[in-house]
Amino acid sequence: MEGQPTAEVIEQIRDIPIYRESLAKGHFPILDKPEIARGFPDNWMTSRLAAALESGEAEFVLSTGTHHARMQLIRPPYFLLHSYYRLWSEHPDIAGTWASGCRRVSLTTVLATEHVARINAVKRGVPPEPVPPPADRRLDDRTCYLNLRLDPARWERDDVVRMLAEIEAAREAHPQGSYHLDCSGYHLAHLVRKVGEWGLWDDFPPPASIIHAYEYTPVNVRRFLHQHFACPIIDLFGSTELGYLFSSDRRGKYRPHLDRMSVELHPIAPDSTIHQLIVSSVRNPYMPLIRYRTGDLVRTADGSPDPEKISQFCGRQQELLSTRHGPVAQGDLDRRIGEVTPQVFVHQLRLIGAAEARLAYTTFHGAPLGPADTVALERGVTELTGRLCRLDHRTHIPIGKSGKYAWLAQGAA
Repeated sequence: MEGQPTAEVIEQIRDIPIYRESLAKGHFPILDKPEIARGFPDNWMTSRLAAALESGEAEFVLSTGTHHARMQLIRPPYFLLHSYYRLWSEHPDIAGTWASGCRRVSLTTVLATEHVARINAVKRGVPPEPVPPPADRRLDDRTCYLNLRLDPARWERDDVVRMLAEIEAAREAHPQGSYHLDCSGYHLAHLVRKVGEWGLWDDFPPPASIIHAYEYTPVNVRRFLHQHFACPIIDLFGSTELGYLFSSDRRGKYRPHLDRMSVELHPIAPDSTIHQLIVSSVRNPYMPLIRYRTGDLVRTADGSPDPEKISQFCGRQQELLSTRHGPVAQGDLDRRIGEVTPQVFVHQLRLIGAAEARLAYTTFHGAPLGPADTVALERGVTELTGRLCRLDHRTHIPIGKSGKYAWLAQGAA
C-alpha cells in the first residue's frame, strides 16, 4: 500500500462510513485526528464492528493524549501488546530473550501503571487502589509495571529499593536468571543515576535486553544508557492507534515492522528535509487508518522521502519551532546539544519574546557545564534557532502531567 490504497485494502474498508466519500471519488485525502473523531463511533460502525463490540472481540480505548487531545479508538483487546510481543519475538538482536520466556519489567510513565491497575480493578469489579500493589500492576503473565510516581526525578530511596526488588523477582522467575527491561529512556536514566547515588548497583541485576519506547529518547540519554548496560538497547517507534512500526538495531539503524501497513513521507515545507509520517494500516481490522497523518516527524539519511532511509524520528509536528531558516524539530536541537557535550541530561528551550531563548538544562553529574561548553552550546543554539540563547543550569526540570518532558516552552518560567 503506497499513496492511494490497493484493491485489496479497498475491499477491507468498503463498508466503513468514514471512507464512503473517498471510495465514491476514487481518491483518499490525508486523514487527520479531528476527522477520525468527528461523529465517532458512528463514522466507523459496520455490522461486523457492532458484532465484535458485542462479543468483546473489539473494545473502546483512549489514546494517551501526550501531544494532542485524547482520541477515542476501537481495537482488539491487547492490540498494542500483541504488536509489541511480535516485534520483540522477531527482532534479530533480542528475539532470544523472548524465546527463552523471560519476564518483562516496564519502567515508564505512572499513567501507564495506573492504566494497567484500572484494567485489573475492572476485571475484579472493585475500585483501583491509590497505590496499586504488584498484582494489580501485572498486565499479563510476562509483564509488570514498576513506576508509582509522576516525576522520576522525585523518586526516593524507598521507591528505588522497591523497584529493584521487583526487578530481582522477575529475574528469579526465569530459569537462566534473565529479564527484559522495557522503558522510557528518561525513566531508566533517572533510575541509573539514583542507583549510583545511593550505592545500590549490587541490587540492580543487569537485563538481558532493553527496549526504550513511549517517547523521544535524546542522543545523550542513549549514550548514558550504553555506558551502563552491555546488553542490546533497542529504540522502538509506534503509537496507540497503529501499534509498532519501526525499531532500531543495537547500532541505531532503523528497520521497518510494517505488517499490513505502508508509509509515505511528505516534506513539512518546501525544500525541507524534515518529513511528516503518513501511514496506511489495516493491522487493526476494526479501525483501519488510510493515509493517516500521525503527527510524527522523521529525517532520512539522504533527505529524500524514502521510508527505507529513515535515520531519525525527530519529534512531533505540532512542536516545531519556526525560524527564518525554516522549521526546527526536537531532534535538531537534541543533535546540536549532543555534538557539543554528552553531559546534558534533561533540557527545555523556552522562547522569550520574538528574539531570545533560554535553554534550561540538567546534567548527569549534577554540576553546570564548564565555560567552554557553555559558550559553544549558547552559540550553537543561537545559530540553530535564530534567537539569542543563554543557558540556565537547573538541578531539576519538572516533568509534564503526562509523565513526559516537553522540549519547547513559551514565555518566562
